[in-house]
Amino acid sequence: MQLKKKLSARMRLKYVPPYAGAGDMPEPDMYVFTSAGQRISAHSKILASASPALESIIEKNQSTERKITISGVPFDAVHIFLQFMYFAKFSNEQMEKYGMHLLALSHVYSVQQLKQVCTRGLAKRLNVENVVDVLQLARLCDAPDLYLKCMRFLTNNYKAVEETEAWKFLQDHDPHLELQILQYIDETELRRKRTRRHRREQSLYMQLSEAMDCLEHICSEGCTSVGPCEMDPNKHKGPCSKFSTCQGIQLLIKHFGACKKRANGGCSRCTRMWQLFKLHSSICDEPDECRVPLCRQFKLKAQQDGRGNDARWRLLVKKVASARAISSLSLAMRKRVDEPPDHVASSLGEEI
Repeated sequence: MQLKKKLSARMRLKYVPPYAGAGDMPEPDMYVFTSAGQRISAHSKILASASPALESIIEKNQSTERKITISGVPFDAVHIFLQFMYFAKFSNEQMEKYGMHLLALSHVYSVQQLKQVCTRGLAKRLNVENVVDVLQLARLCDAPDLYLKCMRFLTNNYKAVEETEAWKFLQDHDPHLELQILQYIDETELRRKRTRRHRREQSLYMQLSEAMDCLEHICSEGCTSVGPCEMDPNKHKGPCSKFSTCQGIQLLIKHFGACKKRANGGCSRCTRMWQLFKLHSSICDEPDECRVPLCRQFKLKAQQDGRGNDARWRLLVKKVASARAISSLSLAMRKRVDEPPDHVASSLGEEI
């Protein structure tokens, strides 16, 4: 009994009302009791204006003694919760220690501003040890943003989380949530694989698009020492802006012209050159004026064969054509951005 009195006296010395520092305030007209029976004085109007749930409770108890019991959380968490209703803020240290309690209180008593603060604060403080507990709380408190961030953290750190006591407890007591997490991880991994595959494919289509540009450029204008038949062999043109790709095409052309095994697939390098010629012909829309070798021949053969090309080849042609269109559009937009404003204005004036 004496120990209880000492503890009670010590708490009275430490206790600071949640409205301390708020300036001139009327006398508190109600009390909030905690699980341990500790009492905190407060103002009913402040609590009612901050929380619809507390407003409803206060209105029901108007005819009786005005008191509310907030149980299930520590005294300090209740104190910080009430303090937030007066000042709409609390410290990082308090967030670190009581963030989960405050999120639960904000959900139960419908304090949306506090709920948003707690959601952001807990998301920043996710770690291997607390992510499972925060995830469960986010689900119970209807905090979808926090729930999603927990899922993403779990996906990226699953091996480490799997070793924690919280995960083992979850496996024993909430297998349904465990299944949801594992399904999310599987779906995320599948999406990542699809994204990586798509990026690889897009990179390949862009490389082939650039190869088509280089092939046309070499056959119509020439680049360094390789060019059309009428090009002066002693006249070397400087390297173009895509020379890393252009050089590879030039080497293939030189090899193709000299190789004795190019017919009937006898040489793998020549086969690649045949495929580039065929791809160009499939994309080219001016075969009569085109300077690329075999363009018209491949066009005629394709017309004679009808739909002889297989579906995979037609898809490749479509994707490379799309990549060329996107590349041309991007180049035009970059040129427009790089143009000085006075030049753009004069161009607009001419159009008008």
